[in-house]
Formats: sequence, structure tokens, C-alpha cells
Amino acid sequence: MNADVEVMKFFPRTLEPQESDALVDEFQAEFEQSGFCPFVVGLRGEGSFLGFLGLHSVSAEMAFAPAVEVGWRLEQKAWGHGYATEAGARALRFGFDDLGLDEIVSFTAAVNVASRRVMERLAMVREPTDDFDHPGIPRGHRLGPHVLYRAKRGIPQRT
Repeated sequence: MNADVEVMKFFPRTLEPQESDALVDEFQAEFEQSGFCPFVVGLRGEGSFLGFLGLHSVSAEMAFAPAVEVGWRLEQKAWGHGYATEAGARALRFGFDDLGLDEIVSFTAAVNVASRRVMERLAMVREPTDDFDHPGIPRGHRLGPHVLYRAKRGIPQRT
């Protein structure tokens, strides 16, 4: 999935297999440390892999850190079926109800309309003054401008 050019079109580049493996290791370590991480998404009863989704600690280089984000990456076959919205809503409930978080963020390249729609379906709110240039992407790159959405505990979310 991380080597699929279409899946990764809103990231600076695709990942090599060892980089994907390192990402899994990072997620496992995060789970051991904090009790959450992005998890595998599949169809119930089928054992199929569709991608990953879940909560993840925001990198310290981000201006809005420390924060916890809800994020996703799905294979093309999973697009357009509502899986990101359904699993995202569950991740938000877990973050608020089980972890006691007060706020969860999500962000993406401004040009990533599909992910922005998911954030909006999750009732996350964007304040344009929170938008930022991603520090890990070269200035002037089309993927540099990012939008930030927020969900707050006690504000109704999609169920």
C-alpha cells in the first residue's frame, strides 16, 4: 500500500518495504508506550487488509504539538465505501471516552479533498488560521500547505 503511487499521492513519496516495516515498528512502540496507535483496518469476517487508521501522537516538530491525531491510509479498493469515516468515528470515541483526551486533531495537505471530506463527516472543525506549512515538506512544494481540523470532547461527533 505504501508503495502505491496513487495511495501516496498526498505524501512526498512512496515508501520502500523496509520503511513500511519501520512504520509498523513505530506504531507498535507507540501502542506499548501510550495505549494507542494506528491499527489495521479490514472487513469483518474476511481477514482482508484495507489499510490502517487510528490515533497517533503528533510529531514534536508541529506547531500544535503536543497533540493526538486521528489519521488513515487505505488501499484504493477501500476508497469510497465509508470505511475511513466509520473507523475514524470509532477512533474518536475511543480517544474521548476511553483515553480521556480533550481534543483530537487531523491534518492533511490542503489539496487532499477526499481526506478533508472525511474530517468534515467526522464533524471535525477547521479554523483557517490554524492552517500551516508542513515542516517536513520543502517550502513551495504543492503538498506543503496543510489544513488542520479539530474535534473536542463534549462536542457532538458522528456516531
